[in-house]
Amino acid sequence: MKGILLERRKIKVYGKQGKILPKGIQEEHTAFLHNLLSNDIKGMKESSLSYNLWLRQNGTPIEDFFVYKLSDHYILDTEGDVKNILEEFNKLKLSMRVYFEDLTERLSHAFIFGEGAGKFVEEFFGMSFEDGQVRELNGLIVAKNNMRLREEGYDILGSREKLEEILNRVGRITPQEFEDIRIEKLIPRIRKELREGFSPLEAGLLSYAISLTKGCYVGQEAIARVYYRGRTPRTLAKFEVKNVKEGDKIREDNKDIGLITSVNSKGDKALGYILRAKAQIGKTLPCGAGEVKLLEVVS
Repeated sequence: MKGILLERRKIKVYGKQGKILPKGIQEEHTAFLHNLLSNDIKGMKESSLSYNLWLRQNGTPIEDFFVYKLSDHYILDTEGDVKNILEEFNKLKLSMRVYFEDLTERLSHAFIFGEGAGKFVEEFFGMSFEDGQVRELNGLIVAKNNMRLREEGYDILGSREKLEEILNRVGRITPQEFEDIRIEKLIPRIRKELREGFSPLEAGLLSYAISLTKGCYVGQEAIARVYYRGRTPRTLAKFEVKNVKEGDKIREDNKDIGLITSVNSKGDKALGYILRAKAQIGKTLPCGAGEVKLLEVVS
């Protein structure tokens, strides 16, 4: 079991009841998020979480958010710049009675994960959690979030003092160690793998970050076009690397066939995109001043 204090920001989203809203939506803040983000906000149950992308018209990501739905509001968890996000949100809401509050100073963020995390949380809080469940307990917000690292994990939001007390009971890791785990597990990150020029479908996010049935939202048409064409031409992949850095291009027959987007601290593993037609597991290819060996692809 491991734990870390994540450097992430929190935004509270709340609003008024609306009289003229899409069917099945009663609050204006729910309508705002549902029409903006990639997942089914309207369909979220109270005390649950979901993972969402905020997309451009061309379907590429601007930001990503874990969205926690509480009794009468939402909390957005992001690593983006809150000032810039709130400036854009206030422009986009137009006349909607939707309001935003930066909770970053009030809500620090611990994440506990790995073998034994569930038992620890159950013993500490006196209850167990279902996947995606969010609870407010003793001044803390606790959520079972298996999407963050694709293994059993728990987000705990609250005062820095309380979270330090919890983290002192587990094996604490550094941000760089957490980043190395992310790369090892082939998990895309905003502004690394999730970036302009690449569809989130190429990163394998369809199953848990994107709804194809909820109706219109910004970027939906571009996502649908890529999806209904069939398999994407590129795919996110993990590589064993030598003498490679972020931004290096993968080459074959003097042609670019891929791009490195993240490299771990040891310099021996990396994530990046490669043409699906060239994605042969175990194959070694030149890349920058070094080489890469394809280990795994997302789909």
